[in-house]
Amino acid sequence: MSFISDIFKKKNTSVLGIDIGSSSIKVVQLKKKGDKAILETYGELSLGPYADSSVGQSTNLPTNKIISAINDLLNEKEVAITTRVCGLAIPFKASLLSIIEMPKIPEKELAGMINIEARKYIPVPISDVTIDWSIIPRSEVEESIPGDKSNKLKTVDVLLVAIHNNIINQYKEIVTKTGLDAKFFEIEIFSTMRAVLEGVQGPLMIFDMGASTTKLYIVERGLVHNSHTINGGSQDITANIARILNISVEEAEVIKRSVGIGKTVDGVDLAEAVTVISERIFSEANRFLFDFQKKRNQNIKSVFLTGGGSALKGFRDLAAQNFKVEVVSGNPFEKVEVPAFLEEILKVTGPEFTVATGAALRCLQEI
Repeated sequence: MSFISDIFKKKNTSVLGIDIGSSSIKVVQLKKKGDKAILETYGELSLGPYADSSVGQSTNLPTNKIISAINDLLNEKEVAITTRVCGLAIPFKASLLSIIEMPKIPEKELAGMINIEARKYIPVPISDVTIDWSIIPRSEVEESIPGDKSNKLKTVDVLLVAIHNNIINQYKEIVTKTGLDAKFFEIEIFSTMRAVLEGVQGPLMIFDMGASTTKLYIVERGLVHNSHTINGGSQDITANIARILNISVEEAEVIKRSVGIGKTVDGVDLAEAVTVISERIFSEANRFLFDFQKKRNQNIKSVFLTGGGSALKGFRDLAAQNFKVEVVSGNPFEKVEVPAFLEEILKVTGPEFTVATGAALRCLQEI
């Protein structure tokens, strides 16, 4: 009888993508229907109150507080999550990505050499991290860069990835104590790329503005070539609005999200409050771009905006003025079938849920 009953059991085709950020936790629940991914629900929970801080502010919560917050979000009736099968994104700051040049030898031999070579690039004992790597195919443009062609034929570029073991153990504890059924952990940039870059040619830059940091990634042909983190993000914009208007951070966060750039509040143009902070971030991002283009003799074709900070109204136009190339607001829900009444809302909020959506899309592929 148990065999017969198994035949009629409905296979679980719903999955979660979970993004544990510094200022909030975001979840996206997708369902597979044929070859389509359908949005079932999504939600966000601010972590500020769990640290006795303001909504939108960056936190550094202990594991037990993160577990509590995830349980609160999973059980939130308005979000109505119905599955525990998930993929989790690990913050970029918990990882290390480097491109190293290695001899062109069989992969089995290369694996042994990389474990030794990795010690030069990882600033902690190799026993404290879990490493992974992949060979980066060279493009025709790279092959055309002046230099010793014979040397290029003898070497390969390798993307080296390392994640701290204590972070992996922390995520395992979170999974256990929240009743989640995690199929994988992956670094957030790979979730982001899956969500917004499929079929997009490079080289391009992903500009991911979070609460306390802005992360930059140069991506070409599905591979991360360079990365950089800027100490500055959306909470700095909120703090500046609060200072100029002489209001609380909580009030400033509401105004920032609802009004955006190009509007006035109490006679103050918010564009000025935003620009003061964003121009410093854009300036450092442009230096990062210039260094890449000079070194590789390649121009960046476009910039993709992701992260909650880039969802600010008018931010895309401001970014376009600074980068002088095509600027695209990443919309991970373009790959997902969504209810008609949510389409316009998700075009605005999409950048905030890029990582969670990318993790959910991978999880759908793996069930």
